[in-house]
Amino acid sequence: MTGSSRRQVLGAIGGGSIALLAAARTSAQSRPPARKLGYAIVGLGYYATQQIMPQFRNCRHSRLVALVSGTPEKLARYGAEYGVPARNRYDYKSFDRIRDNPDIDIVYVVLPNNMHAEYTIRAARAGKHVMCEKPMAVSVAECQAMIAACRAAGRKLMIGYRSRFEPHNRLAIELARKGEVGPTRVIIAQHGFDAKPNQWRLDRRMAGGGSMMDIGIYSLNAARYLTGEEPVSVTAVDSTDRRDPRFASVEDRVSFQLTFPSGIIADCLSSYSSNHNGYRVAGTEGHIDLEPATSYTGQRMSIRRGDQTSVRTVPPGDVNQFAGQLDHLSQCVIDGTDPIVGGEEGLADLRLIEAVYRAAREGRAVRLG
Repeated sequence: MTGSSRRQVLGAIGGGSIALLAAARTSAQSRPPARKLGYAIVGLGYYATQQIMPQFRNCRHSRLVALVSGTPEKLARYGAEYGVPARNRYDYKSFDRIRDNPDIDIVYVVLPNNMHAEYTIRAARAGKHVMCEKPMAVSVAECQAMIAACRAAGRKLMIGYRSRFEPHNRLAIELARKGEVGPTRVIIAQHGFDAKPNQWRLDRRMAGGGSMMDIGIYSLNAARYLTGEEPVSVTAVDSTDRRDPRFASVEDRVSFQLTFPSGIIADCLSSYSSNHNGYRVAGTEGHIDLEPATSYTGQRMSIRRGDQTSVRTVPPGDVNQFAGQLDHLSQCVIDGTDPIVGGEEGLADLRLIEAVYRAAREGRAVRLG
């Protein structure tokens, strides 16, 4: 396949994904909701309890029915808050008993990265569909095992790429791929924050890596979804001060560059010691900026064409990214369709992250198959 025809196919696929999302949303709004599918949340840390769980009240097709935690106090507290009965509260030893609970349709794995594969596989073997947080796992091999387990069980697997359901990001994908500011030539994507010490993200055994696995994946995934292409090569530089005790086992800043078949270049940054959250799509006639781009709230978009800059707003009433993500998997289960961010999407990112690490380690461009 030529570069031109490949771009046409990928563009059609990307445009189709956007159209399917819109059609699914319109269809869902035009018919009475079916039974809400029940979610079990595995891991009751900050992200689960403060970001995901409160959004079930905004879901049309999803409800919170079970909790899994190794901390009895959390099970009691959040069980009472969300009306989860004691019979639907599990610890990690009793987790496999979810097989016998018909209330649970989907398991959402919100654990440290090194636990994603184990609990995804156990959930699939218990007959449950799975949502797994990103990064999907700590290695390509684990991702492949997760996909295989869900396929063998006939269960759906989706990765928690919430930005794919955030209205500004959906609009940015549409505008970039249709050439709103001319054909895309360069993407600049930067994500980072000042990581506080003494957290599991700074332990390679639990995280699988440092900033690249945690926050750099946003830059990487954005470059892929804005282009609708897969990169053909990557270069990278690791800039980590090993005198900083936070970075005894993980990397801090990684600058990496992706080259795509169409000639688009993505200059990306991942950081645990500087604050960034945004991307720019630069075309032949201007650029599209989103900053913040992938935060929990507050996205802002501006478009520059020639010497004119305008702020682009998203129509009110569009779906919240967290509720949209939860409902998307439920709708896929109800309709028998595949998630737009299935296990293969998580696997693709892990392959690229491993290539970034290799390029930085070996100091050379890594070609991608």
